[in-house]
Amino acid sequence: MKSYISFLLFVACLFGACGRQNVTEVSSPDGHIRLTFDVDDHNRMNYQISVNDTFLVAPSQLGFIAQDGVNLFEGFRVVGTDFSAADETWTQPWGENKTLRNHYNEMAVHLSDAASTKLTLRFRVFNDGVGFRYEYDVADADSILITDDLTAFNIAQDGISWSIPANYETYELLYRTLPISGIDNANTPMTFKAGDVYASIHEAALTDFPEMTLKNTGGCRFKAELAPWPDGIKARISGGNFKTPWRTLQIAPQAVGLINSGLILNLNEPCALETTDWIRPMKYVGVWWGMHLGVESWVINDRHGATTENAKRYIDFAAANNIEAVMYEGWNEGWENWGGTQTFDYTKPYADFDIEEIARYAREKGIEIIGHHETGGNILNYERQLDKAYKWYADMGIHSVKTGYAGGLPGGHNHHGQYNVRHYRKVVETAARYHTTLDVHEPIKDTGIRRTYPNMMTREGARGMEWNAWSDGNPPEHHVMLPFTRLLAGPMDYTPGIFDILYERAKKNPDRKQWNMKDSKDCRINTTLAKQIANWVILYSPLQMAADMIENYEGHPAFQFFRDYDADCDWSEALDGEPGEFVVIVRRAKGKYFLGAATNEEARKVDVKLDFLEKGKAYRAVIYADGEGADWEHNPTSYKIIEKRVEADDILTVDMARGGGQAIYFEPV
Repeated sequence: MKSYISFLLFVACLFGACGRQNVTEVSSPDGHIRLTFDVDDHNRMNYQISVNDTFLVAPSQLGFIAQDGVNLFEGFRVVGTDFSAADETWTQPWGENKTLRNHYNEMAVHLSDAASTKLTLRFRVFNDGVGFRYEYDVADADSILITDDLTAFNIAQDGISWSIPANYETYELLYRTLPISGIDNANTPMTFKAGDVYASIHEAALTDFPEMTLKNTGGCRFKAELAPWPDGIKARISGGNFKTPWRTLQIAPQAVGLINSGLILNLNEPCALETTDWIRPMKYVGVWWGMHLGVESWVINDRHGATTENAKRYIDFAAANNIEAVMYEGWNEGWENWGGTQTFDYTKPYADFDIEEIARYAREKGIEIIGHHETGGNILNYERQLDKAYKWYADMGIHSVKTGYAGGLPGGHNHHGQYNVRHYRKVVETAARYHTTLDVHEPIKDTGIRRTYPNMMTREGARGMEWNAWSDGNPPEHHVMLPFTRLLAGPMDYTPGIFDILYERAKKNPDRKQWNMKDSKDCRINTTLAKQIANWVILYSPLQMAADMIENYEGHPAFQFFRDYDADCDWSEALDGEPGEFVVIVRRAKGKYFLGAATNEEARKVDVKLDFLEKGKAYRAVIYADGEGADWEHNPTSYKIIEKRVEADDILTVDMARGGGQAIYFEPV
């Protein structure tokens, strides 16, 4: 990794504060974002943020409430203020962008109360937003029990927002477009536009704390809420010293600027792993979608999906189609307990799944296996087997695992509290010891720990593809909402790429059975085929799945895009878009470029400058577009493939049908 870094103490005059005892203002390196801290007349701590001299966040309270007389919010006085700056570039083994710039100005405000509790409030202001965290030192405390988070985000003016409701068990909810003042509560990232500024509230480096949600306290004023333990305590701290996660606001003049921000990653610790050469992005297929459609089953029976024969069939398909990996669900004993004890055995395959033979066959074909650990929420059972299960996989050469937590947790715990945050951290650290990468479903939300543990590659954490199999599905706006909301947190395993849009093949299967919510015969995919292809680019994941059953890809000309696609991108940029309306994103991998564009329920045309291509080179552009009369409701499978010779000075008009999209592969001539 090539990097340069310089930390400089700033004299107060650099911040326009000559002669003041306690300088409490810090600006972004380019000067357009300014954060001010003060202690008000009631001896309570506040901050405010302005963008281009207009308030974005009005004065907002800081601090926590704790039990046993521990003071974490009032009576503090400033005892010192330090200023520093950083400007470094760092690289990661994979990511939307493998090289990132970490450029900020920092203000560390040191405070103390009458009881000798010390607090450092550390503010970092970047050109693309703000992060701040609390660093407490409570004298003589054996433990601290936090009961409330007072952190406020008082948005200075009303505007429009995009968010899901706050929920401590799931993120798999549809996004809402509401006035900022119309939000009762929200999970983060909560994205909004106030005046001419786009912003998104989230958090970074969530490692041993409950997740933060937002509660409206009147108008456009919000305060942090923390996922509780069963007894109501929000966070349990051992000893008297602790640091909170960073509270973050990504800020940009255009909506796509939020997508292009590296702030969340920059606020996490550097890579903790000694080596990362064993970590690599991959494309994969898997025995999965058939279960959601009801034509296959997770449990061993006459419809069992994860059989030795089927496993080899998928390996053969992957090897023939430039796909690196295959994933199998329903391979191990325990699925027969679903809805009951949720007790799985992670080293005992079903009798019709010869995992050693399958692993041997995959090695012979040069294909990786992605293992699967469903917990059903029974994390006590999972933790008892954790080390054994990952070693068992690793001994067979299986170094990638998809996990799942679909079910209630024991003891009244919720999915997003401190108890389970610790569990997720334990899993990623255990996996790292066995050089194993993770794809986590029903996760704690991403807050950038992939920088520290890059084996944490992708997560679900939103309504993914499976909702289309047994509900009314995800509406066309959903896919152009996710890049501006959920995906600001990090990669998502949405599992795109269904070609049998109307389930015509599945509905003809006499073995198909309803298994959840709504019969799949009454369901469908709410996009055009071209948009399904574009989603491989738009919905970023370093482990990217072609999610349909492989018989729907065999012989299909449009599947050539996935054959050509490279999940190991080194540079990405969102070019255009508005939340819930449309988006255009381009990624580069090994000198080739992949562009994805998508729209909501409205047809639209977008002119795209190709100045991201290398100057002086010609490219063959293979365009996978909506066909004549394409329409997500009435004619979703109409598509066309067009080839053009293009250069960096050209402009392409991307023409998208209702609920449609376009994918383009640029190959140097």
